[in-house]
Amino acid sequence: MGLTITEKIFSSSVEKEVHAGEMVTSKIDYSLVNDITGPLAVMEFEKIAKKVWDSNKVVIVLDHFTPNKDIKSAGNCKMLREFARKQGIKHFYEGGNVGIEHELLPEKGIARPGLVMVGADSHTCTYGGLGAFSTGIGSTETAAVWATGELWFRVPETFRFKVHGTLRKWVTGKDVILKIIGEIGVDGALYKAMEFAGDAVKEMTLAQRLTMCNMAVEAGAKSGIVEPDYKTLLYVKQHSTLPYKIFKSDPDAVYEKEFEFDGRQIESMVAAPHLPSNVKPASSFSDVEVDQVVIGSCTNGRYEDLEVAAEILKGRKVAGGVRMIVVPATPSIYKQAMTEGLLKIFMDAGGIISPPTCGPCLGGHMGILAEGETCIATTNRNFVGRMGHSRSKVYLASPATAAASAVKGKITDPRNI
Repeated sequence: MGLTITEKIFSSSVEKEVHAGEMVTSKIDYSLVNDITGPLAVMEFEKIAKKVWDSNKVVIVLDHFTPNKDIKSAGNCKMLREFARKQGIKHFYEGGNVGIEHELLPEKGIARPGLVMVGADSHTCTYGGLGAFSTGIGSTETAAVWATGELWFRVPETFRFKVHGTLRKWVTGKDVILKIIGEIGVDGALYKAMEFAGDAVKEMTLAQRLTMCNMAVEAGAKSGIVEPDYKTLLYVKQHSTLPYKIFKSDPDAVYEKEFEFDGRQIESMVAAPHLPSNVKPASSFSDVEVDQVVIGSCTNGRYEDLEVAAEILKGRKVAGGVRMIVVPATPSIYKQAMTEGLLKIFMDAGGIISPPTCGPCLGGHMGILAEGETCIATTNRNFVGRMGHSRSKVYLASPATAAASAVKGKITDPRNI
């Protein structure tokens, strides 16, 4: 009986063949925290140990409430700064070196194929786009990982999603994952590994694959993953000299369920409030006016995402009464967008350029919604109060749809620009 890529990664980590449903204690290759989840991890860790198991494998990224929005967030960052200094943490990112964590770790060559990665942030599943097993855990679990370098798992069963054909113009991995979540629901893949395959996925860029895996947790999944290919290897070689392992699912691997989608039939999709599964084509929302547009986040803040938005916004203006906030995910993306003229396009259109931060996505800062306001965003969650007031509304969409909506002042299918 063949193995899935997820079963192979765990088998490699525990050094014996394991299958879905088995309990294992796995070595951890990297453990991540941010400025919200990190302080609790530090407090719990210091109750049980004095030195982290490997200072080269702990990653601390101060990206959520930074630049510090208030005294409490400044205090949290100070605690983590002092902890990183005391522990000799190699991968500590703040200030001009900080980026949105799930975009920064691939860029820095930390996230690589075949690794087992955990993060005290639910969207740690992003790194499956590079062929790693990565998942979110709690801050107290993180403290245990820091002390031991290990964590127990139940090896997840795998749901395989094959997307056939070639995607239409303006349709991207964001639209595909919204379509999938709309079909199976926010608990449709509970504790499963969502493996994405098919011609359309093979044609996707690394950025789009990372986006799909990022939102696997929005279907309740333990992880998302895509088999590495030549695009993966090219990206890794450009960003890292560290070792990695390539695993691929066997032809006779056993999947708990298999789903098939015709990529040629997928349109630009939008998730309406207040669930990522409340999905319809963008063309269904033409009467929904917006007050704010956010282009960025760990889901869609890569250069490619900004480039798509700029293609639509070039020579156009943001509609009156609409605030458009653009958040390049990392300093290098910011610099590239500046060098290539994208930031000028956004500013000429009337947009606001934010430094790299998670701020608006979680209703932290840099774009809070007031009562009754509506936002369309390239982020990953639209729960009640997610971006501000409990009586505000958030719609999720791709960068193309968000940019088109900024121009029209209402939710717009990018084909109509």
